[in-house]
Amino acid sequence: MTNNFYKKSYQDLKVEFSDHILSLTLNNPSMSNAISDEMIQSLCEVLSFADADPEVRVIILTGEGKSFCAGGDIKAMNERSGMFAGEPFELRNCYSKGIQRIPRTIESLQKPIIAMVNGAAIGAGCDLVAMCDLRVCSDMAKFGETFVKLGLVPGDGGPYFLARAIGYAKAMEMYLTGKIYNSQEALSMGLVSSVFSHDDLEAQTRTLAKLISTNAPAAVQLTKTAMKRAMKDDLDSHLNMMSAYQGISQRTNDHFEAIDAFLNKRNPEFRGE
Repeated sequence: MTNNFYKKSYQDLKVEFSDHILSLTLNNPSMSNAISDEMIQSLCEVLSFADADPEVRVIILTGEGKSFCAGGDIKAMNERSGMFAGEPFELRNCYSKGIQRIPRTIESLQKPIIAMVNGAAIGAGCDLVAMCDLRVCSDMAKFGETFVKLGLVPGDGGPYFLARAIGYAKAMEMYLTGKIYNSQEALSMGLVSSVFSHDDLEAQTRTLAKLISTNAPAAVQLTKTAMKRAMKDDLDSHLNMMSAYQGISQRTNDHFEAIDAFLNKRNPEFRGE
């Protein structure tokens, strides 16, 4: 069932699954992978399925061709078509029921998701990077929050994620200036954790994903949730949650497998149980 789902054809999205790693590629290269209604539907559908699939332990998100994601389709904006059609109230509903499905879906994921930024990540594309748990990029990548250059605001909810990723002051700078930043600048501000040569990007990202996927799945997912909640909760709420999570993890089969492997000096084989 799992393999059949990932082998299906999805509009504006390529899907590959192997070794517990799900690779998703935004696939609209003629438009620099600008976000389309079809891409939104495909991405949210696959992510929701993958989060409930015990075979998936890590998700990688990247772009086809030279760009990661150019954000919104400027041609559609000019034509007032697709997600940019209608009057102000209609547009509000289009955003709520359209592109805003992406941050809601990603924020609800229990599985870790890695942004593998292969090229330009602009506007909503840069916001999409900030939504991911881990972010790595090619030395040819570029980042920009260019909404104000088009007389727009980040309607995809990007400020919620970007400020948490790089801090309020730097996020404010990015949004208010519309400046384009290179890979080293993205690294220095914490938007990405690693910069790799363009030719090595995929191999290095899969190595990172493999490191995560070989750990106990329940512990990884609970730790991710704890980290995200720590950004919002007070200390007492966080400690209460962590005591519950620790109680859960200490009675998993994977925990006892890890102890046995340690005592017998062998590598553990985690089953997500």
